[in-house]
Amino acid sequence: MAKKYVAYVSTYTMDKDKNGIKVFDVDLEHGRLIPKSSVEITNSSYVTISHNRKYLYAITDFGVESFRILEDGGLKCINRALINGMRGCYLSTDYEDRYLFCAGYHDGKITVMRIDQRTGAVGMITDEVFHKGLGSIAERSFRPHISCVKMTRDNHYLCAADLGIDYVNIYRVNHERGTLRQVDIIRCDLESAPRHLKFTEDGRFMYIISELKNCIDVYAYHEENNQPFFDLIQTIPTSDKYDVKGVAASALNISDDGRYILASNAGENSVALFAIDIEQGKLSRLFCLPVSGEYPKDAALFPDNRHLVSLNHESNTMTFFRVDYENNCIVMNGKEMEIKQANCIIFHELKE
Repeated sequence: MAKKYVAYVSTYTMDKDKNGIKVFDVDLEHGRLIPKSSVEITNSSYVTISHNRKYLYAITDFGVESFRILEDGGLKCINRALINGMRGCYLSTDYEDRYLFCAGYHDGKITVMRIDQRTGAVGMITDEVFHKGLGSIAERSFRPHISCVKMTRDNHYLCAADLGIDYVNIYRVNHERGTLRQVDIIRCDLESAPRHLKFTEDGRFMYIISELKNCIDVYAYHEENNQPFFDLIQTIPTSDKYDVKGVAASALNISDDGRYILASNAGENSVALFAIDIEQGKLSRLFCLPVSGEYPKDAALFPDNRHLVSLNHESNTMTFFRVDYENNCIVMNGKEMEIKQANCIIFHELKE
C-alpha cells in the first residue's frame, strides 16, 4: 500500500483568517497539496513534530501550543504554555521528547520547557538562557537574535544559531533537570548571520545556512573525552549572487531519505538543491532556480523527492515544481496556491 502523508503549514494571522496552521493532504503522484482542515492559532511562526511523531508544537503570540496528531493527520489541542518572554521564532525537541526548546529572535533567549511524555503537554519552564554580546550590523540592533535551536543526534548538546552575533553556541543538556550549560562556541564569519542548522541522520555532519553570507557551512561533528568538536570541512554558496546585497538565504531542509538538502534565497527568490555525499558529508549543487514568488521563507522536497514546494511569504503563494534530476532543473507543476504569509512546512507520514 502506498504511503500517505499530510503537510502542516504555519502562517501569520494578520487579517481576518485566524487559522494559523493549515493542514493539507499530500498528493504524491501529482506533487500537489489538497486543503484538508485548519487550526485557530495566532501568528504561528514555526511548528515542529515530536520525534515519536505523536505531537505537534507551534509558536503562538501566547507562547507555545501543543497538539495531538490524529490518525487522519488532523490536530487536537492539548494545552498552551507561556514562555516568559517575547514571541519565539523556532521550536525543537530533544530526541527523547522530554524537553521543548524555543528560540527567541526578539529577546535573544532560549527557553527550555518540560514535556509530559504521557500526554505530550508542555509543562513548566526548566531553564532560560539569554545570549550576550554585540553584533556588527546596525540593522540588527547590534544584539543577539537566536534563530534556531537543534540537538545533536546523540542527544548530548543543544546548538543555538544566533544571527545577531554570528555565533552558534553549544550547550550541554542536563536531561534530569532540563538545564543548559555552555561548553563551546562556533564562531561564524563576521556578518554571516547563521540562520538555521540541520544534522544528517547519522549525526556526523552539521549544515549551517547563513542569511547574509548566503552560504552553507558544513561541519564534521564528533565527541571526544566528553567534549564536542565541530570541524569546518566545506563552504558552498546557496546562490550565484551570494555576494550581492539584498540576497538573503532563508530555508534549509534535508530530504526524508537524507540524500539532498534544499535551501532558499530571498531577494533573488530562488531555491537551490544540493546532493549530499553520505560518506563525506560534503555538498554538490545541482541547481539554483527561481520559484515564481516573492520571499521563499521555506521550501521543501516532497517525501518522494520528485516534487518541490516553495512557501512565498511576501507574494502570499505556494508554488509547485517537478524536479528533473537528469537535467538538474525544476519545472512548474500547476498553478500557484494562495496562502497568506506562510512561514514553514512539515510533511508527516500517516500510520496505516
